[in-house]
Amino acid sequence: MLKKIKWKLVGAIFLWLLSLSGLVVLMSFIETKKVETVCREVKVILPGNQYFIERAEVDEILVSKNGLLVGRRLGNIDLQSLEDRLQANPFVEYANVFADMNGVIHADIRQRVPILRMLNIAGQDYYIDQNGLKIPLSEHFTARVLAANGMILEGFSGKIDTLRTALAKDLFKVAVHITKDSLWNEQFVQLYINEKKEIELVPRVGKQKIIFGDGNDIEDKFKRLLVFYKKAIPYVGWDTYSSVSLKFKGQIVCEKSDSTILRKQFEQQQLKDSLRKEKIAKDSIQNTL
Repeated sequence: MLKKIKWKLVGAIFLWLLSLSGLVVLMSFIETKKVETVCREVKVILPGNQYFIERAEVDEILVSKNGLLVGRRLGNIDLQSLEDRLQANPFVEYANVFADMNGVIHADIRQRVPILRMLNIAGQDYYIDQNGLKIPLSEHFTARVLAANGMILEGFSGKIDTLRTALAKDLFKVAVHITKDSLWNEQFVQLYINEKKEIELVPRVGKQKIIFGDGNDIEDKFKRLLVFYKKAIPYVGWDTYSSVSLKFKGQIVCEKSDSTILRKQFEQQQLKDSLRKEKIAKDSIQNTL
């Protein structure tokens, strides 16, 4: 016995196939029309307030090896090639190039956002962007961001690259936290790596050396520092302490300025005594010759 044909289902499938065929024909028609359309304008979108790549440079990239775009048929323009060329620029994080039915080529570009400028012990100078990638400096624009120097061993090949050393990754994490907080972003201008490979924060206001340590417990360390600024500074003043250490868990260890002066005087006296003894020893050796 033959099964009863479900005509409603058959009709629905037929209408779906008909709609799909119509859509394919319409898309083909649109694509054919677009190919025959002549480019009449190029629109470039560069959002944000960082201008590592300027409009003139974008225009040069779009024209190079392709010739002028305006006046040419869209079918003779390789949009994917243009997009790839933009994406190859070290300051471009994302690029999308497409054309509309009116003959307008759109270049939507998102630039990389630097948050830290690094100067390593070899004298190499470069940025770290918001994704933790190393990028070169720009000839057109200097970003006003945190600077980091000192005993930094993180090298740079000149091309976009990831961070390799644990210390550089810690610097990046601390810089991200500072950048996201308006208070700390105004207060700190530099990160410094001392001889012990510890991170020090260089403040805009105050002469204290803020010893931060490594990149662990970042939020807790800044909470303790905020307590120091709110509870201690109003009572003792800005010049009482020469250093504030946050590297010990749950503690704020401060050193008074006069203690620093006495320690420096003691170290200088030790150095003088050492040099005097060395001179006496050299003189004794010469007298015996």
